[in-house]
Amino acid sequence: MNWTIVKVGIKNLLLHKLRSLLTVLGVVLGVGSVISMLAIGEGSKREALEQIRKLGANNVIIRSIKPGQSGGGDDSQASAASEEETRVLEYGLKYRDFDRLKATLPTVSEAVPIALLLKPASRGTGRIANARVLGTTPEYMDVKNLRLRRGRFITQVDLRNTSNIAILGAGSCRKLFGYEDPLGENILLGEDTYRIVGVLAGQASGNATPGGVGQQNMNDDIYIPLACAQRRFGDVQVILNTGSRNFERTQLNEITLQVSDPNLVSQTAGMARKLLEETHPNQDDFRLVIPIELMQRAEEEKRIWNLVLGSIAGISLLVGGIGIMNIMLASVTERTREIGVRRALGAKQWDITAQFLVETVLLSSVGGILGVATGICLPVIVSSLAGMETVVQWWSIFLAFGISVGIGIVFGLYPARRAALMDPIEALRHE
Repeated sequence: MNWTIVKVGIKNLLLHKLRSLLTVLGVVLGVGSVISMLAIGEGSKREALEQIRKLGANNVIIRSIKPGQSGGGDDSQASAASEEETRVLEYGLKYRDFDRLKATLPTVSEAVPIALLLKPASRGTGRIANARVLGTTPEYMDVKNLRLRRGRFITQVDLRNTSNIAILGAGSCRKLFGYEDPLGENILLGEDTYRIVGVLAGQASGNATPGGVGQQNMNDDIYIPLACAQRRFGDVQVILNTGSRNFERTQLNEITLQVSDPNLVSQTAGMARKLLEETHPNQDDFRLVIPIELMQRAEEEKRIWNLVLGSIAGISLLVGGIGIMNIMLASVTERTREIGVRRALGAKQWDITAQFLVETVLLSSVGGILGVATGICLPVIVSSLAGMETVVQWWSIFLAFGISVGIGIVFGLYPARRAALMDPIEALRHE
């Protein structure tokens, strides 16, 4: 008996193929949008969290910030139009700040100083106009969770000897050497020659830490010993503007503190801020970045974002359910005489209800299956065309399909009960 109801339902739906197809289309779009939007949202969330994790959940990052100085009226009046204005702007973190933080904070297990330089890098035909050269210490690789592909990283011997050695990121290695082996070869950084002793493994796509030294892709960085950066390049950079030549002096661009206990990260950041405020009383020239707090904030923002995306997609499913109800009400009106004949031949109200419910569930189930296929394919297309990371979650597939079937039952129940409660005599009189 149940199988007969299903066969009759399929036959009735196939009598109006175009109408059934259009009804199913609303459910397909609803289910597909739920799965694909949640996949895009989850991919975006994971990408953001991965970038923050690269900073280190146990780390406190302190970065030099250029004060917002636009130049006063006295300076502009003092400079003649035909002369160059020269001034020195000194700001940011100092070596003494690094030494004080390392010696004072008991919760810090490692402290890494970083000096950022923009220098032309060249080797044969390979050239990088403004390569990001980072002067740092051996602890940098472990604190920043980097991996070596070949060779070695900076050592304490390199620091003591002020060795002209360099370690290439995967991107800078490819730009300078192509497919050649870089180990033991020399490159020019500015006017000085450096020997390549190591190459880092490639970082994840889009691995750009937010703000400061890590604003760009870490794959393009070149690493040299901090002592070498101090001696060869100094800490003064020339900034050329129209009609002026400005000098900026920044000893360190970043200090990364690795905290021994993750529960003490916030307290360590607070202590570091107070210590720095004592030596930087009048300048807002540093900023603290606490990755674990950024991660918590990002997770909260993504939860809200997923809720918004899910709500928008849920509206699509709701519209699909209204479409099913509309079509089934029209079907009840068209089949009024058929309902009267069935009731006259002994069909009960439950039989009529089951007949129409089977048809609505068939419509929503077929739409749900096609919608799942659409929802799985769309994120793949988005990833290939836009380069965005998307993650289809299995629970979203079952959730979307379950909601589509549930909507078919809910929105099909009223037409089914309306058909079942018809007066058989009045239904037989219907033309």
